Amino acid sequence: MAIIVDLDLQLAKHQLSVGEFAAAVGITPANIAVLKNGRAKAVRFTTLDAICRTLDCQPGDVLRWVPDDGTNDGTDDGTDDG
Repeated sequence: MAIIVDLDLQLAKHQLSVGEFAAAVGITPANIAVLKNGRAKAVRFTTLDAICRTLDCQPGDVLRWVPDDGTNDGTDDGTDDG
């Protein structure tokens, strides 16, 4: 499973630089880079709230889930029905 952070599209849409966005959200540009590069292990709800307020968007506009190739897509509950 992979969570993809789509901040680049939103930043371009709002014509914001990483520095401007970081200042508006209240986190460092380095932490914005961690989010954009997919290296973040977690995002606080308060940070997600600040991102959505700044970009006037929904969490689904900046986060999306994609299944890993060849792994369980979440539909198999692990039980043997046969």
